[in-house]
Amino acid sequence: MELTFWTTLVGMLLVFFTFAAYATLFERKLAAYIQDRVGPNRVGPWGLLQPLADVLKLVFKETFQPLPSYRFLQVLAPILMVTLAVGALAMLPLSPHLQIFEGSVGLLYLLGLFSLGVYGLSLAGWATGSKYSLLGGLRSGAQAISYELSLGTALLSVLLLTAALVPEANPLLPRSIVEAQRHGWFVLLNPIGFLVYVVAAFAEANRAPFDLVEAEQELVGGYHTEYSAIRFGAFFVAEYMNMITASALISTFFFGGYLGPFESQLGVAQWPIAWQNVWGIGWLVLKTIFWIFVFIWVRWTLPRFRYDHLMQIGWKVLLPLGIINLAVLAGVIMLTL
Repeated sequence: MELTFWTTLVGMLLVFFTFAAYATLFERKLAAYIQDRVGPNRVGPWGLLQPLADVLKLVFKETFQPLPSYRFLQVLAPILMVTLAVGALAMLPLSPHLQIFEGSVGLLYLLGLFSLGVYGLSLAGWATGSKYSLLGGLRSGAQAISYELSLGTALLSVLLLTAALVPEANPLLPRSIVEAQRHGWFVLLNPIGFLVYVVAAFAEANRAPFDLVEAEQELVGGYHTEYSAIRFGAFFVAEYMNMITASALISTFFFGGYLGPFESQLGVAQWPIAWQNVWGIGWLVLKTIFWIFVFIWVRWTLPRFRYDHLMQIGWKVLLPLGIINLAVLAGVIMLTL
């Protein structure tokens, strides 16, 4: 069992880091297509070795350390961001039989990781001794607090549906949430909660149009202004890891996760466990890639919000909408059970 755990962990980490590296190439190619350009095509066939070239460039570049900075905290911040992104993925059920870590608290563990993410951004902004970086860190704190509340209300609506549809299971576990969707995706049963969660996930991942924490027009570069070489690369990779994790969680909470179509007709439950794992991972990866495409598509389509608009959407639109949706859903479940 221990060997299986470590094998699964190492395998997932290798796949995750490779996936994050090639997500950068996917974004550059897709952005080029949207803007009628060619995109990376010089390093390797079709530019497939461009991520490797980028990594080598960042590794061999000189690391810059500002004199007034706090060295330990400046180094800690990017490590914390990457660790949290990987930690969130550990809770993801890849198939009915494959998951790195389950525990008994499930979503509470995920919410705890989400809330810790702001520390990495705030530490990066404060530890470098730059006022522009500090403003980016402060913005990240305000944004995270605003949208974590909305994200929490959306997740509570998912827990309500899970507890109603599968009363014998622990609704906090992501696997229980997936199994509760065998007869219908939650996006169909809870469209308002889905909308709130997706918008909050964009803000939590600091993706456009919610990338106020690194607005180069106003902050020179935001919280990572004073970072260079591999330390900057860690923030860069962490952003794409967060995008992948957010896409995988959207797929898990609202689109059935590892569940595919016609499973009962195909008798998937009677297949060998190895083939069930291939089936579940395949469908989860396909759904995740679709949502990565949506993240990239939105980035190259919508302009950045103004900061006061960002806060108004979080506090005056998403949070009341999430609370109302939660109350209505609870009332409907109470009346129908």
